[in-house]
Amino acid sequence: MRRIAAFVTLAVLVVAAAIVADHPGTIDITWQDWEIDTSVGVLIAVLALLVLALWGLQSLITAAIRLPRRYRRNRRRRLGDLALTRGMVALAAGDAVAARRQANRAETLLGATPLVLMLAGEAAERDGDEAAARQRYTALLDEKDGAFIGLRGLIGQAVRAGDDEVALRLAARARELRPNAAAPFETLFALQIRAGHWEAARETLSAASRRRLLPAARAEHHRGVILYELSLAAERDGERRRAVSLAASAQNLATDLAVLAARHARLLIAEGRQRAARHVVEQAWRSSPHPDLALLWGELGGGVPVLELVGWFEKLALHNPASPESAIAVAEAALAAQLWGEARRHLGQAIAAMPGEPSRRLCLLMARLEDSEHPGERPGQGRAREWFDRALTAPPDPTYVCARCGGESAEWRALCGKCHAFDTLNWRMPTPSELTTAPVLPNAMPPAPLLPMPDGLASAGQSAR
Repeated sequence: MRRIAAFVTLAVLVVAAAIVADHPGTIDITWQDWEIDTSVGVLIAVLALLVLALWGLQSLITAAIRLPRRYRRNRRRRLGDLALTRGMVALAAGDAVAARRQANRAETLLGATPLVLMLAGEAAERDGDEAAARQRYTALLDEKDGAFIGLRGLIGQAVRAGDDEVALRLAARARELRPNAAAPFETLFALQIRAGHWEAARETLSAASRRRLLPAARAEHHRGVILYELSLAAERDGERRRAVSLAASAQNLATDLAVLAARHARLLIAEGRQRAARHVVEQAWRSSPHPDLALLWGELGGGVPVLELVGWFEKLALHNPASPESAIAVAEAALAAQLWGEARRHLGQAIAAMPGEPSRRLCLLMARLEDSEHPGERPGQGRAREWFDRALTAPPDPTYVCARCGGESAEWRALCGKCHAFDTLNWRMPTPSELTTAPVLPNAMPPAPLLPMPDGLASAGQSAR
């Protein structure tokens, strides 16, 4: 636009100069004893030079007047930026008092800019002044570039106060502001899961999956767990057919969770579909053999004579013959049928399939076998006693271990009972480090702090696999 204006001005001057050149004339000026006789072109040139000189003089005077004011403004900005930097450093170092002091200084020098409000809110929150932090976060909502930061801070406060309803509403707004960011999705999803809003969580997960905000395999597994919870809700509401359909979909999506398959099979048994239930257990045994599935398989073979139970469980074991659980299931059936030789052979296979020493469960089964096969031995003596003693120091059996906090659980749940993380319980043997007391993470799920904190100090709020 400026180039066009300059071009037009130049064109006007050229046209004016051409007109003056084509129409020369003289001008005679008399003032007291002064007499000026010149041409029109010279007079115009003199006047133009005079105007330029006056404009230059005015510019110099204006600059001289504004110089102190500009210096003060630049100095305030420089000192304000320095206070911001020092506040950020203090916040990262965990010195909330110094961070708050620098934030107040920056706010005095720079005004309530989004960055200043962000620092002031975080510093006040770290210092324990929730009211001041809420005031800064609320002020950020009116800033176009700071609304998301304000929402994040208010969500954290609402979660810590136990007001999940407010936190959910704010998290939905944050998601609308940043639909392509992972953090708003994780916060909203975690809050929906905590509140038991499984259908809403399912929709949020689908939207995040379409935007590729999390790996496809993780999204699929999460979806399977959500469908499991929806199946439970459908059964409570009397919608048995929908409950079966949701349970089937859940099993297909999270094939590593035997509890999902067991639920699907039990729903089929309740409808009198034993054959379909057997197929479900066989399919699940291929990928995730589990004692619960073996127990369910025994219930499905309830009409089988005791002596034929070994063959019944051998049929199940054929679907995953390399797994120790297959050998254990057949061995327990042999023990029930008092087939000591068969029980010993399969227990030996299970022990051989273990990566290390036999687990506590195997030791107890061997002790049971020895005690049952040799009932004449005095209590506390013989081979049964040896296996009981080995059980005291044997490695633990597989259990549900949280991938987030390392906490153990005898039963599978969608949420870890210790850290409340979603979909983190896996059936496996705990590692030696997990056998010690696992740290219990906070129940709240606030967003990550504005500045990174050292490991172990930042609040945890995102579920991970």
